[in-house]
Parts: sequence; C-alpha cells; structure tokens
Amino acid sequence: MARKALGRGLDALIPSGAGEGEEAAGEGLVYLETEKIAGSPFQPRKNFKAAAIKELADSIKEQGILQPLVVRPRSRGGYELIAGERRLRAAKLAGLARVPAIIRDVDDKSGLEISLVENLQREELDPVEEAEAFRRLLTEFEYTQEELSRRVGKDRATVANALRLLNLPETIKDDLRAGRITAGHARALLMAGAESLRRSLRDAIVKDGISVREAERRAQAGSGKKKKKASGAGAAAPVSGGVHIKQMEERLIRELGTKAKIVRGTKGGRIEIQFYSAEDLDRIYRRIIG
Repeated sequence: MARKALGRGLDALIPSGAGEGEEAAGEGLVYLETEKIAGSPFQPRKNFKAAAIKELADSIKEQGILQPLVVRPRSRGGYELIAGERRLRAAKLAGLARVPAIIRDVDDKSGLEISLVENLQREELDPVEEAEAFRRLLTEFEYTQEELSRRVGKDRATVANALRLLNLPETIKDDLRAGRITAGHARALLMAGAESLRRSLRDAIVKDGISVREAERRAQAGSGKKKKKASGAGAAAPVSGGVHIKQMEERLIRELGTKAKIVRGTKGGRIEIQFYSAEDLDRIYRRIIG
C-alpha cells in the first residue's frame, strides 16, 4: 500500500469509513466516554497553557467539539488517544461525559505521524517540540531525512534547521519553549562558538529585543576567528558500548540533518551518512569541514 504524505493533511492518514464504539454518531464517528480514553504516548506537544484550555472549554460548552478526536483500541480495554489532547482536556474541563471520536487500529509509527501532523497543521508545537518529534521519526522509526521532509510537507533544509535546535543548551531551549526567543534567534545562537558569547547574545535578544539579522551579525563577528578543536577538553569520548554509539548516531543526525549510522567491526568500522542529491551532499560536506 502506498504511503501517504503528512503534508496532505489528516484526511490522508485517516481513511473514511464507519468506526466501532459505544454510540454511533454518523459515518465514521462514535461517541466515547472521556474516562475511557487514555493519554497519548505519541503526543509531541509537552506544554499546554491552562488559559488556552479554559478558553477552548468555554467554546466547547457553547458549540460542542467541532472536530472529533482520533483514538486506537487498547489491548487491556478502553482507548488510547492519538490526536486531540487539547480537545480531550477541554472537554473534561467543560464537564462532557462523552466526546466524538474516530477509532483507528494503527501501529506506533502511524500514531506518531497522525499526532505530529495535526499539531503541525494547527501550528501548536513550539520549535523544540517540533524538532524532538522530527528526531523521534528519524531515530526511533528510522525515517530518512528525505522521507521525513516529504511526509511532513516541509523541505529538507527546514527539517535540518529544526533538528539543529536540539544542540542548544537547555536554558536556551527553555527560552524557545516560552517564546522569549524565536527559532531564527536560536539558530543565530548556534553560530556563537564561545559559551560566554552565547550567553551575552541571548541576553541582548531577550532584554534588548535585537533582530535575528543583528543576532547573526554579532554571532559571526564574535566567533569568526575561532576554529573547532579536534582534540582536547572538547573532544568526544572514546567509542565504547552500544548505548554510547546510539548517542553518537543521534548527535550525527542532529548535526548533519540527515540519517547517519555507525557500523562497528572487530577491528574498526565505518560511519554511513546518507544524502539524496548533489545539493544535499554539498550541504553535508560543508557542514563537516566547517
């Protein structure tokens, strides 16, 4: 069966047809008790603003739920949410005992895909959440970067730039989550080589409100003469153990914006880095040589 692109929307991932549930609610819909729906393990969104949930709950009281939730059956009974966590939270807050839903028997990969595309379409993910969802599809579900970019409806450069944000320290990722800086500012901070420069530049962005272009100019000016060290205090630890290799693979994926694999042999091994066009190869090459 041909795989459908996420960029086409939820309809491309959720085929029509009658579902099974406790109470039929029209073609493809059922009404399910809210207490029988467990949270989603695929939810890429981590931050839910209480005020926004309250506002949605008030709207639900007036107009009901305009778009059904998507769930899948659980082997131990009940259902597991795939898409619609904000609606479920707001429905519970509004006091609804039942909610409209579409039941689909999907695997983990499809569950994450549906959850990801819904949030992307609604623009509800912050930049860090989006990047973490992309990384999960690349590493846990073994997507290639080309396949990932095609399925989420974004070009490879956009996906690669999103993944780079995961290299930032947690304090700056917290700024991104809170909306104190933009993704453009964050990418400028990635250009700052020294930690002291990064901290001062972050403060200028947050406190003085400097533009992305100005942040990029300052980052380039401050780190233009610095070279990456191949050894010394900043050098990577020796390769040892499967867990460490997995961490190194994930770091390569984030740094290069493409799928990478470390293959070990008895006396050595190799690093496999995928590219998908001459342009992509040139981008990866320039990324490696700095």
